[in-house]
Amino acid sequence: MREVRWASLEGDGIEHLTFDRAETGIVVESAVVGQRYGRAYGLAYRVECDPQWRVRYAVLRVMGGGTLELHGDGAGHWRDGSGSALPELDGCVDIDIAATPFTNSLPIGRLRLARGERRPIDVAYISTPDLTVAPVKQAYACIEPGRRYRYEGIFRNFTAEMDIDADGLVIDYETLFKRLPALR
Repeated sequence: MREVRWASLEGDGIEHLTFDRAETGIVVESAVVGQRYGRAYGLAYRVECDPQWRVRYAVLRVMGGGTLELHGDGAGHWRDGSGSALPELDGCVDIDIAATPFTNSLPIGRLRLARGERRPIDVAYISTPDLTVAPVKQAYACIEPGRRYRYEGIFRNFTAEMDIDADGLVIDYETLFKRLPALR
């Protein structure tokens, strides 16, 4: 198991994440302290993926606020915590939690893009701290396999490049997040 931390470059936010990768899949647990739209919040989340980086389970909880639970089948179909289908998310294999760079690792690891390849995808975008979920259009392009990628938030006309490490975790996400030095 690894631990990493990121600092937000947009404000005073910080994230502490544990990353555990095994033959059976990937499990991440994290705590984020940040602010968005002038509102401070604390967020705890857990994401469980199969070995191909497809999200099978995610639960997010805002301190003093709501909880969101999602169950995915890995093929773009979702259910909420009470088992009700979420047809508005059909086709979204990945989730994107607004408060963290971690969820960029999901499509990067799953798509395995070749140098110069670009792929548009539908993603279940989770806004924080209100935990609303909506399908959005994004795209990822490989600049250097296993090292550098370009993210396009087609739904909001935003583009940024990011560097990743050998585990697929973001090191530097221009204008948004920067990995902090390893804990000693």
